[in-house]
Amino acid sequence: MHETASGAEEVPGTAPESFPDFVVRQQHALLRLAYLLAGDRGHAEDLVQTALMKTYRHWGRVARRGDPAAYVRRALVTTHTSWRRRAWHREQPTGRLPDAGTADPGDRLDRDEELGRALAALPPRMRATVVLRYYEDLSELQTAQLMGCSESTVNTQAARGLARLRGALSGSPVPAADTGLPRRPPEDPR
Repeated sequence: MHETASGAEEVPGTAPESFPDFVVRQQHALLRLAYLLAGDRGHAEDLVQTALMKTYRHWGRVARRGDPAAYVRRALVTTHTSWRRRAWHREQPTGRLPDAGTADPGDRLDRDEELGRALAALPPRMRATVVLRYYEDLSELQTAQLMGCSESTVNTQAARGLARLRGALSGSPVPAADTGLPRRPPEDPR
């Protein structure tokens, strides 16, 4: 008997877990992860549903490989990134930013709405990196594999994301040089 990365014990020679049993066991953890990625409960529910639909199509193969939770996490991250890319092309910039609004944090997330807002303010890939590394407690290698990038990219995105979160939570903005973002040119006094 050995333990899979998802925490489930697997006995060699036994049948893989059924899809409904997997969903019942993982649904709350998946919803929390999706909420941290999306910053919105409705969007998080849509992400989980889509990721589970993708997983169900290949359940036999996924379950036999021994870590279906990793497969669903990867589906969540790629679906979220894909949806954000499409939404970015539809966005129309305005001169005024809307109010951040209040989050519907759900189960354990209602303890720290400020952190939720700070996470939601991060760019999608940076947010995904921070969530996977520090909330899901994945290694740099595991995070890189889930996101389809190099470990150095994960390292950089995590460091920049943490710096931006520290700045947002302390009330002092992080200088652009510390986040890897270009500095704004000085205002023209004309």
